[in-house]
Amino acid sequence: MKISQNVRHFASRKALTLPVVGSIVNDKLVDLHTRVFLEKADEDVREARRAHLDDFFDATMDTYLAALNEGYTEAEAREITHIQANFDFYNHGWVEMMEFPTDELEDHYERYVDFFERHGITIDDPLGDFRPAGGVASAPSTPEQLDDPEHPHAEGGFADDVYVDTGEEVVAGGIEEPEDVDPTEAPGVTPDDVRESEGA
Repeated sequence: MKISQNVRHFASRKALTLPVVGSIVNDKLVDLHTRVFLEKADEDVREARRAHLDDFFDATMDTYLAALNEGYTEAEAREITHIQANFDFYNHGWVEMMEFPTDELEDHYERYVDFFERHGITIDDPLGDFRPAGGVASAPSTPEQLDDPEHPHAEGGFADDVYVDTGEEVVAGGIEEPEDVDPTEAPGVTPDDVRESEGA
């Protein structure tokens, strides 16, 4: 898969682990991901999918932190969560929202099979052990789209590694984390929030 990576991603990672600030960034990132992926869908289906995506992306924040704690890089941990999302899109027949073609599902699963198996994640059960106790809001499926899938936002050929678009070039494996990452670079975080977290 090809994903973007810049200082904001590292700032978000740092901010997610801070008291007070972590919950702010979590909510902002959930809102951002829901908005970005809904914009890939037709306007008449967006609201029906919104609650499901909010719940789903909130759960993947736990996946992201778990992957980081297990030693995966920022790019790898984030790609893992995007793969989970694409499994979910596939299961619902939301192929227009997918980031890679349906015929690359197994390839992406196999790259992180050790992590996925440890946490009960499969293509059919994208959240596995990260499924919240209260479940995830339901949303209507469009299984007919799987018969002859058209995924205008999917890019094939990036299933053998994590590919990072830096804005200037595409590199395999990701970029090195900058020194002295400022958590206020993360979405929704202010200097006051950081000072409050330091006092918590």
